[in-house]
Amino acid sequence: MSSAFYIPTVNFMGAGCLTQAADAIKSHGFKKALIVTDKVLNQIGVVTQVAVLLTERDIDSVVYDGTQPNPTIKNVDEGLALLKENQCDFVISLGGGSPHDCAKGIALLAANGGQIGDYEGVDRSAKAQLPVVAINTTAGTASEMTRFCIITDEERHIKMAIVDKNTTPLMSVNDPQLMLAKPASLTAATGMDALTHAIEAYVSTAATPITDAVAIKAIELIQQNLRTAVKEGQNLNAREQMAYAQFMAGMAFNNASLGYVHAMAHQLGGYYNLPHGVCNAVLLPHVQRYNAQVSAERLRDVAKAMGVDVEGMTAEQGAGAALEAIVALSKDVGIPSGLKELGAKEEDIALLADNALKDACGFTNPKQATHEEISQIFMAAM
Repeated sequence: MSSAFYIPTVNFMGAGCLTQAADAIKSHGFKKALIVTDKVLNQIGVVTQVAVLLTERDIDSVVYDGTQPNPTIKNVDEGLALLKENQCDFVISLGGGSPHDCAKGIALLAANGGQIGDYEGVDRSAKAQLPVVAINTTAGTASEMTRFCIITDEERHIKMAIVDKNTTPLMSVNDPQLMLAKPASLTAATGMDALTHAIEAYVSTAATPITDAVAIKAIELIQQNLRTAVKEGQNLNAREQMAYAQFMAGMAFNNASLGYVHAMAHQLGGYYNLPHGVCNAVLLPHVQRYNAQVSAERLRDVAKAMGVDVEGMTAEQGAGAALEAIVALSKDVGIPSGLKELGAKEEDIALLADNALKDACGFTNPKQATHEEISQIFMAAM
């Protein structure tokens, strides 16, 4: 079976690489950037830091800092209007998954026109987006290097999944110095998001030897470094290792796709406006328990990557050990134990399950579920 492998052309990694990336931006001949970010990063001076690097290289910039967690259609439209008004010729996304996804939506519309909802689904655009340089400040979503763009439709209370090769950024930047002192809760949520990406890609029906290799290595690095990054926010080595881990997890799911964890988490995020990484973390062991019916051997590999001695274990025992290791890591980094703690309600499960099944059409879960089975997974996670 043939496969394609998507990744940005250039990816800068490691402490201090932001300056190197700024030089690369200049080499492209860009004149004016729309910097897409959020108000917090603007207020604490990170946006100014990037703008100064651009100015030193004779590149102007204008800032859109209205991006919300779980970015919306309105955010995309506002940013697009600012881009057109200022005649920007490229976009810089600065932050975590929300600014990156918002920037992708803006850049896609700048090149293709229409409304962002027109591109919901797989490869719906005709032309490459306006160039996007994605500068990451968290270690989790990998949106800085993927072809995934998730935008919330506020009217329908759902997250639209846009999976399109034309939303792949031109360049990604992972400088761990920008990730220091991030709140423990954000570090935990984004780290568990990365773990989910790696595991869902590893059990995916579209997995390849390439995605397997980076998924397993990502799991190993997350197991070894996430607890430290949460407890010691200024630990540069832990931050750098988590940056590599989330990037490799992104390489894996960008090409092997995702599964029911994300399909279900998208519904929780869209309906209740909940943190994506936390929803993934709560759902992950319950969905993998369901997947273990057909993916026990692969989950045994996950357990080994998470530091479990699986010698002598059957595939089923190894899968069980993987679930225990996932739960233990979640607990250690402060993830809530169930969806009720996040405000989810049992009376909404039927609707959430219905929408999750629709969302999952573009994903590659190893075992196909019915509406009743998805509902049962939701209930188990409550």
